[in-house]
Amino acid sequence: YQRRVHGDSIKAMSSLVSIEGEREQGADVRDQNVMAASSLANIVKSSLGPQGLDKMLVDDIGDVTITNDGATILKQLEVKHPAAKVLVELAQLQDKEIGDGTTSVVIIAAELLKRANDLTKNKIHPTTIITGYKIALREAVEFIKKNLLVKSELLGKEGLINAAKTSFSSKLIGPDSEIFASMVVDAMTKVKTAEGKYPVKAVHIVKCHGQAVRESKLINGIILEGARAAQGMPLMIKGCKIACVDFNLSKAKMQMGVSILIEKPEELEKVRLKELDITKQRCQKILESGANLILAGKGIDDFALKYFVEKGCIAMRRVGKNQMRSIAEASGATIALSMAALEGEEKFDPAWLGTADLCHEERVGDFDYVFIEGFKGTNAQTILVRGANEYMTSEIERSLHDALCVVKRVLESNTLVAGGGAVEVALSVYLDNYARSLGTREQLAIAEFAEALLVIPKTLAVNATQDATDLVAKLKVFHNSAQTSTEEKKKEYMYAGLDLINGKVRNSIKAGVVEPAISKIKSLKFATEAAIAILRIDDRIRLRPKKEQGGRPGAQQLSQITLLDLTTVSYTHLTLPTNREVQISVVAVSLKKQT
Repeated sequence: YQRRVHGDSIKAMSSLVSIEGEREQGADVRDQNVMAASSLANIVKSSLGPQGLDKMLVDDIGDVTITNDGATILKQLEVKHPAAKVLVELAQLQDKEIGDGTTSVVIIAAELLKRANDLTKNKIHPTTIITGYKIALREAVEFIKKNLLVKSELLGKEGLINAAKTSFSSKLIGPDSEIFASMVVDAMTKVKTAEGKYPVKAVHIVKCHGQAVRESKLINGIILEGARAAQGMPLMIKGCKIACVDFNLSKAKMQMGVSILIEKPEELEKVRLKELDITKQRCQKILESGANLILAGKGIDDFALKYFVEKGCIAMRRVGKNQMRSIAEASGATIALSMAALEGEEKFDPAWLGTADLCHEERVGDFDYVFIEGFKGTNAQTILVRGANEYMTSEIERSLHDALCVVKRVLESNTLVAGGGAVEVALSVYLDNYARSLGTREQLAIAEFAEALLVIPKTLAVNATQDATDLVAKLKVFHNSAQTSTEEKKKEYMYAGLDLINGKVRNSIKAGVVEPAISKIKSLKFATEAAIAILRIDDRIRLRPKKEQGGRPGAQQLSQITLLDLTTVSYTHLTLPTNREVQISVVAVSLKKQT
């Protein structure tokens, strides 16, 4: 087998074991994994906090993304190192579960790995470190639940707005966070379901570039991108009866494979008229049911539109399936896939109709939109985002999604914690004292866990161009007093966090810097689990691709395709190796046209 030690390849023959590849183990693997994780964390580290900077990501076709959202940054990167991919998946998991805190979870995981690697160099076994990390995680979660939680009921609606503003503080729309925070809280409180849940999907976001960011507004309904199907239709209808039809309202045609044999020419005209008559009857039955707003998932012929225009209805053609599904759910309508009844006739049941208070068409920017407002079933909400360009509106959309998830978590869990690095420093002080109470080797891992948590307040201070060492030292004093003193006045020091603008320590709860408690707990759990998963790895074998046997094309076999043209003969050689990469080389030979 072939083993690589410190970059040198050493070949040895063995009669028993033969590994077709390269093998790395021990300290080399851990060093590489830690280096990969640290490199990934350094990319997103400068975007943490209210003073964090944005990243410009340009993909292979030139599309530009400007963002400081950790999950979006890592998703756009083409990461090849297997350990670094674990952190990318970690950020995606945090984004899916919580919606916010994706940057901090990657930074904490990388710092835990780095400190664990230092311990292994001091002859501490990885199993001991893993056990210590698990104990530290358990104690940290218990400490948060017992001492750091604040009930959101005590803070009221202001607490929800502050949680949204904290989420917005590190985003592009931080200066306008007051407007958007109120928007987000109003939207989420209105979409509450009967089960007490707050679905983020019920709040739709429509982007339209143009005007200032402050011109964005919350609509109590759903916005459809598109205009009325005909200019003769009214611009506004009150008391809407909504029909959602997912079939063609165009000239009826025979199904595939069905043909009509016509012997007399005059019968051809009768067939054509009958085809038109079938669509006319369908339109009349929809109108007879009382519908005055028709949303068609497919096409509507021009001759069919005149029936809707005569009745003063609004019709839209080719509405997206997701949009139609949202409107049907909000209005109580049933999406009709066909009008066929069991008796063989066609009908449109009035029970299939949904209801809404108002429908009107409005021009926003360069496009026409149809607004459907005031649903009876559920309060679907839409945020219409305005901005200078596509980059800005896309970043605002990502920021709104994060804030919606934060407010959802606060409403469902009913708990908040102080922000500004307060939780991390409190846990660091507590775990440092707890480690000294243990008489086993795990105390070293717990102490390193405590130190690793300080990377968050240090990074926040560095990004805000403040003295990180001085501020973290002051924070430690405040939290140590809160945990050791019996005075009620000093108990408030438990909520001490960083004021990054003035470079001071303040009460984060009173300053309105709050985060969902579940976000902190999940961040710690996910980061620790990811660090443990990478720390367990001590051996890596990279197998070489096997060569194909027999008549199937291998790495050296060529398949030749000849492409003939009047003036050019091109020979295309396809090399098909087995490592899933296709290498294509093209040789083109131009010949003069021979006459």
